[in-house]
Amino acid sequence: SPDAPAPDELQEPPPPAAVLTFHAADPTGAGGSPGDVSTITAMGAHPLPVITAILVRDTAEVFEHVTLEPDTVVEQARGILEDVTISAVKIGFLGNAEGVSTVAEIVSDYADIPLVAHLPNLSWLSDDEQMAYLDAFKELILPGTMVLSGNHKTLTDFLLPDWDAERQPSARELAVAAAEHGASYVFVTGIHLPDQFIDNVLAGREAVLASQRFERFEAVFAGAGETLAAALAALVAGGTDLVAAANEALDYLDEAL
Repeated sequence: SPDAPAPDELQEPPPPAAVLTFHAADPTGAGGSPGDVSTITAMGAHPLPVITAILVRDTAEVFEHVTLEPDTVVEQARGILEDVTISAVKIGFLGNAEGVSTVAEIVSDYADIPLVAHLPNLSWLSDDEQMAYLDAFKELILPGTMVLSGNHKTLTDFLLPDWDAERQPSARELAVAAAEHGASYVFVTGIHLPDQFIDNVLAGREAVLASQRFERFEAVFAGAGETLAAALAALVAGGTDLVAAANEALDYLDEAL
């Protein structure tokens, strides 16, 4: 029949890649689980959000947070993992050191799946809470991480706490430090350059793989790093090469900002 559909039209499109995320509920929607969901969806993938904590905050600062019980996090994640095929994992804020340990145990069972771990600024935590969280993150999350993302200062304080040179460490130097703990690459944002520019760099221990410079502008925003990491995870989940995914994620972040 001349009205019969062509063979290509009879084939259903493949389902979108699924990205499992571990993150806190953020009432601003700029970051946290809501930010992951909106960004991953915009990248054409399907988000599977597991809530690890609840933030109490406004658009300017975090006042406190409530961490969910480990069993609650495990039950959320295992229920999805036993039902849905996932193509990437994205990690955000995990609540506390026990939450880090809980999520690390879950993702260790899926070591062949790409893991993008974003390290947020944890300044609202007490010094003891920060230290316990970061120590657990370094020991338990980094060994299975494909890409560690974060702001330049946050990653410097985390990976090179004794850095005392007058110049700031390069993204590749941060990548070398991350590799010592098992992470393959770093995705560093907010590197200050002369003439009001900000550099954002994907680097491995051997070389810089991708970078884009943004001109600094007068605006206040939150969740930029979260957006970049979620976009990268979604693109990698969909089969995009890491370097191409990094550049596309940076383009998306630039437009979002």
